[in-house]
Amino acid sequence: MNLFAARLTGKMLSTEAFEKAIHDMQERVKRWRAIKNSPELAEYNELKKIVESSDFQEKKNALKNRKYKDTDEGRKMATLNRLSSTMRMKGYKYAQDSETFQAFLKFRDSDAFQNKEDNSVTASERRMYNMIYRSAFYKNYQKVLNSPELKQLMELEKETSTEDFKQRNALWADEKRWEHSEEYKIEKRYLELANSEDIKFFFTSREEKIDWAELFRPAFDDDMSSSKNWKPGYGYANPAMKDGHSRTSERQAYNGGKNTFFAEGRMDIETREESKKAIAWDEKKGFTEHVFDFTSDVMNTKDAFMQEEGLFMAKVRSQGMGHHFFGLSTGKPGNPLIALYHYNGSKPQVGLVNGDRTQMADLTGLLPANYFYFIYSFRWTKHELIWYVNNLELLRLPNRLPKEAMFMLAQSFLPTKEKGGPGKLKVRWARVYKSVE
Repeated sequence: MNLFAARLTGKMLSTEAFEKAIHDMQERVKRWRAIKNSPELAEYNELKKIVESSDFQEKKNALKNRKYKDTDEGRKMATLNRLSSTMRMKGYKYAQDSETFQAFLKFRDSDAFQNKEDNSVTASERRMYNMIYRSAFYKNYQKVLNSPELKQLMELEKETSTEDFKQRNALWADEKRWEHSEEYKIEKRYLELANSEDIKFFFTSREEKIDWAELFRPAFDDDMSSSKNWKPGYGYANPAMKDGHSRTSERQAYNGGKNTFFAEGRMDIETREESKKAIAWDEKKGFTEHVFDFTSDVMNTKDAFMQEEGLFMAKVRSQGMGHHFFGLSTGKPGNPLIALYHYNGSKPQVGLVNGDRTQMADLTGLLPANYFYFIYSFRWTKHELIWYVNNLELLRLPNRLPKEAMFMLAQSFLPTKEKGGPGKLKVRWARVYKSVE
């Protein structure tokens, strides 16, 4: 695949831009997950249920829009005011509060009222009481005393004097009742949370589905600051096999990790020109001693990390000549290898190494692979295998799935059929994400 046009048009991001995009995406997901488990989101979700409920909305609408005169409390207070403000009722109330009238009622109900000779009542008092008895004031009192209006007024006075009614009446009589209500406080807090940057970010991101990073969880992250994850050899599954051997079809002897260096935040596997006698595999003779003109290394993460499915990434480049490989292996000869990156002496490749069923994609149009780092990725799903360089998809193979967990394998080597010479495989970092699909 020629990537010159993809680079020229910006379809393929530079390594620096893609690495920043990965970092930003991971930070985005980290933030999303932190918000997902935050008390603020839990509070928002709880308040959302309350605020969006029909009961809340009905009460809000009533508090904001219902007129006081249309409330039960408003109607009762209006009736109370109307009844108590009539001339008849005012006269009755005045009579109730008048000491003279109350004395008259006492006289009216006494035996002296009928006995005009009773000396306990003076003549002037009797004249005054008789005048009250014949007055319109007294007749009004008598009419009101047994009236339905007085009964209704007394019932209203009793009801409206209770604390419960006073509180309800104060609520509905308040023109700013909505702003003073508990519901207003609840909605205000809900809106504060809804408009917060974190909550908006969370729901916007969820609607966008948090791309691939949300589908994966970190499983392995090696910044190549030390050799803790790497051991020399192919990582054979069978401990009886001679691990770390070379092949007579190659020009280098593997050197047991002595040609691998961890420094300046990278792993370098160096192929260098030096003579070494080592055990080698010969297709016809089997294992035999062989003298090689170069030394190099093959390294693996079998003891530190193996995984099925997920996303595997590495920032890699080559230097000098020879072949360089970074990929995945099961540790079983005859099983396929996954090449995240293979520099074949002239150009990078990615794909599936599987004998006569090998399927690789050649990459051309890149800046020189022996000078610039690129990020090579491999996604292994339940249905297919996909390879990328930076953000650009290179190869997709359905129905070619590995059948067991794989570990990382890195090596630098020189086939005898090619000239080649000293060189290095340089790995800045390797990361793996475990699929949760």
